[in-house]
Amino acid sequence: MTNGSYLRSVELLREKIRSDTEYPFCIPAIQKLELLHFHPKVTMIIGDNATGKSTLLEAIAVGIGFNPEGGSLNFNFASRSSHSDLYQYIRLVKGVKKPKNGFFFRAETFYNLATNIEELDKEEGAGPRIVDSYGGRSLHEQSHGEAFFAAFTNRFSGQGLYILDEPEAALSPLRQMAMLSTIHDLVCKQSQFIITTHSPIIMAYPDAKILQLTDKGFEEVGYEQTEHYTVMREFMNNREKMLKILLES
Repeated sequence: MTNGSYLRSVELLREKIRSDTEYPFCIPAIQKLELLHFHPKVTMIIGDNATGKSTLLEAIAVGIGFNPEGGSLNFNFASRSSHSDLYQYIRLVKGVKKPKNGFFFRAETFYNLATNIEELDKEEGAGPRIVDSYGGRSLHEQSHGEAFFAAFTNRFSGQGLYILDEPEAALSPLRQMAMLSTIHDLVCKQSQFIITTHSPIIMAYPDAKILQLTDKGFEEVGYEQTEHYTVMREFMNNREKMLKILLES
C-alpha cells in the first residue's frame, strides 16, 4: 500500500520578515531556511539544543491547525502562550489527500494536555469521555512514559499526519524500540510522521529522511553520519577511555 504525502514541504516567506535580528528569525538555521521537502513516510529533524528544530516543528504544527501545546485538531487550550509567530511566515504545501487522523505531540507540554483532557471530561453533557481514546485510564495516574505510550498506541489510528516533538523524552530504550514498531505499523496504514528527536534509536527508522540543523542551516544526512550515532557508538565501544577523559579533574 503506497503512502500519500499529506505534507510535502515548508517554505520560509522571507519577503514578509521585517528583521532577521528578532526571534525566531535570529536563529541561524531559521535564517538559512528556504524550502524543505518532507519524506512521504518519515522525516526526522535533528540537531543540538537551541538549533531551532522544535521552533520549526511548532510552526509547522500551528500552521496546519494544531494547538501549540499539542493534541489533535480539536484541542484549543493554552496554559501559557509562549509559541513564536513563525507559523505566519511559512508556506506549507499539502498533498492531494487529506489525513483522516492527526496529532501534534509535545513532550514538554504533554502534562498540560492531560490536564485539559480531565477538565473536559468533567464537564456536564460532554458526551463520550475523551480519555477513552487514550486507553481509558487517566494520563495523570500513569508514569510519563506510560502516558506517552498510551497516546501513541491508542490515539494514533492510521491514515494520519503525526508531528512529534522529542517523543523519546520519557521512554526507556526498550519502549523506544517498541515505538519504532508502532511507527512502522502506522506507516503501513498510510501515515506520515515528522519527528524531532535526539534518540539514535528513533532516528534509525529505515529509509527515514534525516534533516540535520546546524548554524550553517539544513542538510540531509545518512543515519551513520549523524553526531548522535557516532557519539553513542564511540562511547559504547570505548566506554572506559571516554569516561577517563570526561571525568578527569
